[in-house]
Amino acid sequence: MMAQYCFVVDLDRCIGCKGCHVACKVENDVALGSNRIMVRQVGPTGVYPDLEMYYMPSMCQQCESPACVEVCPTGACFKNSGDGVVLIDQEHCIGCLACKNVCPYEANTFKKEMRVMEKCTLCDHLRKIGEKPACVKNCPGRALMVGDINDPNSEISIKLKEAGSENVHSLKDFGHSPSVRYILRKAQWQDVLPQECETLRGRKEGGR
Repeated sequence: MMAQYCFVVDLDRCIGCKGCHVACKVENDVALGSNRIMVRQVGPTGVYPDLEMYYMPSMCQQCESPACVEVCPTGACFKNSGDGVVLIDQEHCIGCLACKNVCPYEANTFKKEMRVMEKCTLCDHLRKIGEKPACVKNCPGRALMVGDINDPNSEISIKLKEAGSENVHSLKDFGHSPSVRYILRKAQWQDVLPQECETLRGRKEGGR
């Protein structure tokens, strides 16, 4: 089976500090107005005093059949055969925004200075030298992990098994099979997209 590297995020350990967000921008020289990872608030939900809320880091979901790759007219957006990570070859990117417009997870952003797209690569340059992605290294709550979800003996696969299937979740699947997994034990999982998180309270069903 082909390797599929992705994040596993333990939401019970995420404190919403946005350390991953800052570390990513510094490590990858991400421009103002662009982000490769965002920490969003989900909730609060419920009726006082029984309220629930959690923080959800969202990034490229490393889909098995990524829509961004399907629509890229130049082949600049591609799935790496070695680890399954979706990458963008900026030398071939024409900045047409096709990948951005088709992604329901808001994972791709436009780099205005170069007029090309950029996205999370799981810090490909660091992993090549045996280091962890910047967000993982700088997470004070140790909420972020990266590994091969298709390898049953990988650290993240063992983590997911220990958590129990009832506590493992993923974002809505639009037919492209997102690989990122979220562990949540202490609150009820809210099946919302990243852009819906801040407006969850009072959101009308079907109104986007």
